[in-house]
Amino acid sequence: METIQTEIEGVVVVKPRVFEDERGYFFESYSKRDFDKQVRGIAFVQDNESRSSYGVLRGLHYQKWPFTQSKLVRVLKGRVLDVAVDIRKGSPTFGKHVAVELSGDNRLQLFIPRGFAHGFAVLSEEAVFQYKCDDFYHPESEGGIAWDDPQLAIDWRLPENDIILSQKDKVHPMLKDIDSPFDFNVSLY
Repeated sequence: METIQTEIEGVVVVKPRVFEDERGYFFESYSKRDFDKQVRGIAFVQDNESRSSYGVLRGLHYQKWPFTQSKLVRVLKGRVLDVAVDIRKGSPTFGKHVAVELSGDNRLQLFIPRGFAHGFAVLSEEAVFQYKCDDFYHPESEGGIAWDDPQLAIDWRLPENDIILSQKDKVHPMLKDIDSPFDFNVSLY
């Protein structure tokens, strides 16, 4: 696999080595040995998968301490714009984000470390999204930030009228209105 550092330290694009011929293709979607060596030592404990239609925007979500999560995300079918927002107080990139198009065709993956909010928007007719987490989901620990926060200025690459949100995602506060549970100077690992 190849790793590509983004403009925010710790957020990494993972590009697998794909072997294709007339029969189809093969690639390792995850190798603990390679991932630990090239990105970060992680013990993933839960895999999740979702299917969403065009215009669905899920996010921006995070889990608070002590149940904060790292995620390794990818798309099996379709295309999404995947976004990671740095919400670590004191970070030189606090409030900045990385946006990467993930698709079943490009097979890219994005690693989102602890201390980041995460979300994605479906750009294709349908998308099947898969992610690995290094802690279990704890509903009492969830937090969120408004997808349309002007401070974040995320271009979701969708017309606003096409965006479909859950009831929960419609009411998240702006970044300036949350007391981030993450501190850049305190290790989250």
